Amino acid sequence: MKSLQRGMDLPQLLFSLMFILIMIIACLWVVQPFILGFAWASMVVIATWPLMIRLQHLLWGRRSLAVIAMTILLLLLFIIPIALLVSSLIDNSAPVIAWATQRHLVFPDFVWLREIPYVGNKTYSSYHKMVDGGGTAILNQLQPYIGRTTGFFVAQAGHFGRFMIHLAVMLLFSVLLYWRGEQVGHGIRHFAYRMGGRRGDAAVLLAGQAIRAVALGVVVTALVQGVLGGIGLAISGIPYATLLTVLMILTCLVQLGPLVVLVPAIIWLYWSGDTTWGTILLVWSCVVGTLDSVLRPMLIRMGADLPMILILSGVIGGLIAFGMIGLFIGPVVLAVSYRLVSVWMHEAPAPDDDPQTAIEALAEHEEEQP
Repeated sequence: MKSLQRGMDLPQLLFSLMFILIMIIACLWVVQPFILGFAWASMVVIATWPLMIRLQHLLWGRRSLAVIAMTILLLLLFIIPIALLVSSLIDNSAPVIAWATQRHLVFPDFVWLREIPYVGNKTYSSYHKMVDGGGTAILNQLQPYIGRTTGFFVAQAGHFGRFMIHLAVMLLFSVLLYWRGEQVGHGIRHFAYRMGGRRGDAAVLLAGQAIRAVALGVVVTALVQGVLGGIGLAISGIPYATLLTVLMILTCLVQLGPLVVLVPAIIWLYWSGDTTWGTILLVWSCVVGTLDSVLRPMLIRMGADLPMILILSGVIGGLIAFGMIGLFIGPVVLAVSYRLVSVWMHEAPAPDDDPQTAIEALAEHEEEQP
């Protein structure tokens, strides 16, 4: 009788699993348009939650006033600047694409090479031999790839309507999460505890710390440095300042810093004879370049020291996978996974440094097996 009942329970178990799997797939299908916006909003809310709590204490303990204040701050400091930046990028990208895809470019005549002592004339003649012997052909071969690469990055920013929808969804979910943040947090922790016990609860807390570390220490620092550097470029009269600002934000996200863009701009100003603005931009670049070492430790107090290759992979992979939103989501996903795997690995005892001891221990274990 027990075996019969056990046999009847097996189809019931299979059908139950199939029903649960179908429901999960259906739910993911329904919420698919909102996943990226919710992930972005979760990152923003987790990173700024301490600020919201502090504002609530200052505003007589009223959660509604704190949520309104945080919404205004998100609009003024995050959403509107990013929307304007992407819009300007789309408007000013046409000349860059035209330059990258045209086929009648020629190399400049660097006459100043002759003035270099000892090696100037030889370098100048070698340079012209390279140009006359096929430099233009080499450039013509490279231009299609340059044009496709430029077109890819502009195409990612070109979905402006979809990007604005993601921004609106992010703002809406941010308001809801600010309003019911404690309940959502307790629900996630209860679910994690149900799945993995204390380790599941600890994994959620570690994920929150990693999100806050990346959001504040990487993304906010990159945005601040990029925007301040872009202001300096625009005031100094550098052409295509918007495109250079976006490029500067990307270099800051991948931990290369803003000087990769600012130093060539300073050289160009001095080369064109505008030494006054070149000096001003030089001083401003020193301020923006050193801001990283001051701002990041202040934002990441408990900070997670994340490898540069992790952030670089997150930025590039996120851009390819999710578009412009991936610049912010990609590093967070990899950082959370990195922290969780790192903690899980450190839970195990360290292996023996002596290989012979490890082999002998394995042999003894195999002998004990029946």
